[in-house]
Amino acid sequence: MPAGLTSGDTVALDAQALASWDVALAARLWELAQVLRERGVALDLSLLQRAGNGAPRAAAGQQGLYEVVALASPLHGALEDDARPAATAQAAPRPRRRIPMPPRTSEAVVTVAFFGEVLLAFGRWISGRAIVRGAEVLHQLDETGPRSLPIVAMTCALVGLMLAYMGGAQLGRIGAYNYLADIVAVGMVREVAALMTGVILAGRIGSAFAAQLATMKAGEEIDALRVLGVEPVAHLVLPRLVALLLMAPALYACGVTAGIVAGWPAASGSYGVASIEYFHQSARAIDFTHLAVGLFKTMLYVGLVALAGCREGLHAGRSAQAVGRATTTAVVKGLVWLVVAACGTTVACSMLEI
Repeated sequence: MPAGLTSGDTVALDAQALASWDVALAARLWELAQVLRERGVALDLSLLQRAGNGAPRAAAGQQGLYEVVALASPLHGALEDDARPAATAQAAPRPRRRIPMPPRTSEAVVTVAFFGEVLLAFGRWISGRAIVRGAEVLHQLDETGPRSLPIVAMTCALVGLMLAYMGGAQLGRIGAYNYLADIVAVGMVREVAALMTGVILAGRIGSAFAAQLATMKAGEEIDALRVLGVEPVAHLVLPRLVALLLMAPALYACGVTAGIVAGWPAASGSYGVASIEYFHQSARAIDFTHLAVGLFKTMLYVGLVALAGCREGLHAGRSAQAVGRATTTAVVKGLVWLVVAACGTTVACSMLEI
């Protein structure tokens, strides 16, 4: 590639002394034309098409070389029109065939189809017809678990502290400070810890899943897996989903503990609740039903977050802008799905009196 070429320059290709050529020359000229196109440099093929000034058209072999290079020329259409003889230029234009674009599938249909693929892949894995790499699951466990634990614990602690102050302000009107521990403990166990865990993982893990898979999509790595006969859902989605589901109970337990402990200073220092009474009442307020509901909600929220990130990553475009768009959309969809699921489960539990 000649040095010093800038956008707007023109490179002329002269093959008047060319007696014969092979496929290697055509491939090399094709690469040269592609590089020139990327740099914005024009490629003049008039000398390649004509044997000389005023001479007849080049031989069939040289004309074939011209057609090969012209396809990659940055000014293919314009140069072809300029180089075409007058008789050819006056001929009727060749009709262009319109290739119909495939109908665009709606986002809802793509999402439902993706959920179906995940369920089928999970069924094949459970039945032993598909293999999920243990090393990949352990890697995702490390990414989603220990590195997410500090932010989940800190967020749940702050929410537990706010819940204690808000609950104490309302209970003070009727002099029922002894029930402050019940409000904090039951609120953290049934809803708040699960919800905050899902929100934190949506911003940290869901976006990471989307960015990773979208980058692989842009780099054609997912297409390479399909060519090799590897199912991308089983190879990429299941390890991330399984790792996040396995780590969800631990994150939930840490969030519940941090929230209840953070509510203790507010109950003891601001509202005069004895420390022993606060923790004893918290333990009495938590039963198996509250724990089961909270754990179910956590698993549901975390699963939706993982599916939102993987769904956007696998169906992203093939550019840097598409990667950023998929990451943003994964976070937004994960939060929307999470809030809808939280509302639905809370209403269902209330109607069933659970």
